[in-house]
Amino acid sequence: MGILNATPDSFSDGGELDSVKAGVERARRMVDEGADGLDIGGESTRPGAERVSVTEQIDRVVPMVDGIRKAGIDLVISVDTTRSEVAKAALDVGADAINDVSAGQEDEGMFSLAADRGCGLILMHRVLAPDQDQYSDEYSGQNQARPIEHDAVGRVIAELGARRDLAVEAGVERGCIVLDPGLGFGKDVGQNMELIRRTDELATLGHVVMSGLSRKSFVGRVSLGRDSEPSERLAGTLGLSVMHMLAGARIFRVHDVGAHREALVSAWASMGVK
Repeated sequence: MGILNATPDSFSDGGELDSVKAGVERARRMVDEGADGLDIGGESTRPGAERVSVTEQIDRVVPMVDGIRKAGIDLVISVDTTRSEVAKAALDVGADAINDVSAGQEDEGMFSLAADRGCGLILMHRVLAPDQDQYSDEYSGQNQARPIEHDAVGRVIAELGARRDLAVEAGVERGCIVLDPGLGFGKDVGQNMELIRRTDELATLGHVVMSGLSRKSFVGRVSLGRDSEPSERLAGTLGLSVMHMLAGARIFRVHDVGAHREALVSAWASMGVK
């Protein structure tokens, strides 16, 4: 799933897609590189990001979705938003799924919308909203209290399971739900690594697990052992994405589609899976 951020302030590619034309060109390149889907968002979820109004999100996202559809690109499109009004507007012009990083906690209308439309619904775990969070490699036991002090995996499973149950109660089909452990969102480096290793436990909830670690700060801390720029984290991202696949993740939300396609296809072949 290729990332298309229609935002000026995303942590890795903010401001790169400043027009519908640029978004369509990026989408076409991702198609050529082997993307199966696109994830389009109009509000940055990087730690410390300012919140964006519903109107501004719609103004950013809807023309991008519409332009991609009018260009004849028929990949699955998810809209990355926590607001049902934004999701509805994007679905109206051709989006297929909702990627809600709050797992429906910010807008009680999200689950009923997903149920009414019969669309895909990605539920991500987070502890804090972006404007209250910080980069995962900045959490430490000495200088900054971690949002999750004990058993991050158990908490993620319990809380995502509870959100899933509410979505199903609202009428969302179980088969439409994907779960995302929220790597980098309110977890420190060690907790993120543990969540990757123990993906099979999250999968016991009975849903496809999505991996969203592309270029994140904890990746650089693990692979380079220092502060780093997002552009320096490709090798580390590929390594951890492969490990996440081996642990059970099956959808990968990434910036670098071509490199991931090659790495994941090769790793899949080594598993002897057809």
